Amino acid sequence: MGGGMGDDGEGRIGRFLLQGDLRLLVLSLIEQEPRHGYELIKHVEEMTQGFYAPSPGVIYPTLSYLEEAGYIQAESDGNKKRYAITDEGRAYLGENRDAAEGILERLAHVAERLRERRERKEAHERGGRPELPRGVEAAMLNLREVAARVLATDEKRSGEVIRLLLQAADDLDRDAGASPEA
Repeated sequence: MGGGMGDDGEGRIGRFLLQGDLRLLVLSLIEQEPRHGYELIKHVEEMTQGFYAPSPGVIYPTLSYLEEAGYIQAESDGNKKRYAITDEGRAYLGENRDAAEGILERLAHVAERLRERRERKEAHERGGRPELPRGVEAAMLNLREVAARVLATDEKRSGEVIRLLLQAADDLDRDAGASPEA
């Protein structure tokens, strides 16, 4: 049923979308605005944060089915076709609104889970450290280099360096808990 979710071991999204689901999804997207087949592919890919892009071999037969059923109408747009929803398509989608919204929610949920998993994996690869703004990262790198330089010349100062670093952490933590003054 279309493209996979990537090499993260989550498997193919096809098991989340049955043919009828894809029809409702496509019809819902066309209801929002007329679209080309390629635009539908790209929009679904964006909705799922790149985890799923239906193949042309899935989208175009779905569009043909919806057109034959009278739910959409193709309009010439240069050498492409732009699909718009018909009154029959709006009525059909209205009758199936709960199912269509469920499909959108399911895709959003899958995309969110996979996004969280990717973020956890990236954090793990960074050594579990939280991401910091560039300026803070630069200052931390500078602090590390200065501490290393001080300890390289005088190892006996390690206690002093540790005390200063712990004090800085305590000060930041205390400041984070204080309410800003107006």
